Amino acid sequence: MNIYVGNLSYEVTEEDLKEAFEVFGEVETAKVIKDNYSGRSKGFGFVEMSDKAKAESAIEGLNGKELKGRTLNVNEARPRSEGRRGGGRQGGGPRSY
Repeated sequence: MNIYVGNLSYEVTEEDLKEAFEVFGEVETAKVIKDNYSGRSKGFGFVEMSDKAKAESAIEGLNGKELKGRTLNVNEARPRSEGRRGGGRQGGGPRSY
């Protein structure tokens, strides 16, 4: 199960995230999402756990709990929508400056 973890402190590392969730079961991956340009955390991440029951237990156990001074927002991650792509300009045509 893929789990969304929001409202992360900018100091939280992937290792911190993994340790918080390992209390509930085996963590396959823990990823803090970072800005491509600055490398700074965007304040959210994802944790993947193979055991659905343990993942649900982790969601229930960590949602609303504090980690490094911030109250976590934890829930099952929604799948990415197909039509969504990164930023960039909409509409073709040459640019004029």
